[in-house]
Amino acid sequence: MLSQDTIKIIKSTVPVLEQHGKAITTVFYKNMLEAHPELLNVFNSVNQSQGRQQAALANTVYAAAANIDNLAAILPTVFQIAHKHKSLGITKDQYPIVGYYLLGAIKEVLGDAATPEIIAAWGEAYAVIADVFINMEDEMYADAEQMDGGWRTFKDFTITNKVVESEVITSFYLKPVDGNKLPSYKPGQYISLRIKIPGEKNTLIRQYSLSQAENGEEYRISVKREQDFEPNGKVSCHLHNQLVVGSTIEVSIPAGVFHLDVENTKPVTLISGGVGITPMMSMYETIAKETPNRPVAFLHSARSRSYHAFGDTLLKLNASLTNSNYAVLYSEEGDGFITREFLATNVLEGSDIYVCGPTPFMQSVIRDLYALGMPEDKVHFEFFGPAVQLELVEA
Repeated sequence: MLSQDTIKIIKSTVPVLEQHGKAITTVFYKNMLEAHPELLNVFNSVNQSQGRQQAALANTVYAAAANIDNLAAILPTVFQIAHKHKSLGITKDQYPIVGYYLLGAIKEVLGDAATPEIIAAWGEAYAVIADVFINMEDEMYADAEQMDGGWRTFKDFTITNKVVESEVITSFYLKPVDGNKLPSYKPGQYISLRIKIPGEKNTLIRQYSLSQAENGEEYRISVKREQDFEPNGKVSCHLHNQLVVGSTIEVSIPAGVFHLDVENTKPVTLISGGVGITPMMSMYETIAKETPNRPVAFLHSARSRSYHAFGDTLLKLNASLTNSNYAVLYSEEGDGFITREFLATNVLEGSDIYVCGPTPFMQSVIRDLYALGMPEDKVHFEFFGPAVQLELVEA
């Protein structure tokens, strides 16, 4: 428990963090990664170069300070980040390193304004917050190992099949090298791939949603091929162009807080854009497999038919369900985009709503859902990249 004096001091720094948070986290990452380059095997260098990781951490630090007297208020965010850490194989011995360089960055950016009392208070607060993460992640790792067929961080898988799903998306079917049965996962969760690319100094880790209902035998991910010349295309292009059936890659155990509530039989609406269709496929297939009478709407937006993955599969799934509405819009073929009017007509009344896609797509859709009066606790979403704050306030 934090002392009242510590809480008071941390609260007093909230306005400073709001103004200088991004500068602090930028200095933090720079200094830490220079001193500990081995951590570049964990952190996404693309997110670093684009400033997204710095912004995500700044938002988290700000939220922790603003809620330091009621940390339970940020537990959902902590839980989401802990799942990401689990998928990356973060270890508890890395937390003191983070704390040391975070406090150093606060002092470097704020200068004399970072008094010894402020640094001491943040040191105490960081220790408490770090313990929350460490204990939560230890429990997650233990649970993962105890699952039937489970493991702790990464293990070797073989690519057993590659299937082209659209002009830019290919599915990869993965089976464990040891031949063990796979642990269960929740529809909507993701796995991490840890890959060493020839010519790259560090290993690269990327998360991909599982794109089919679980079957205990294999995992399937469906990966969009990014442009070769784009930094965030390194892993996807390596998967598409270099890895073949028989290739071996390291895979994490499934993680993630964005998943279908399979115990619920109330209506559900799935809304996706582009490659955001991947977790929705797992959800839709699970509904078809386990609760085929559940009312469901699947709303998708793609650039064109050639960019639309799983088109035939979706038609078959829709036909197999007793109460399903499947609708797709092709923006480059004159259908337009998913608008507020489209949502008002197609979102099922009283449904839980799941949204996934590129950040601009999600911002637009979620704003419109809120504007239509959809309760926030009914709107669930997942987005790509670090946990940056979505701008969901009506413009």
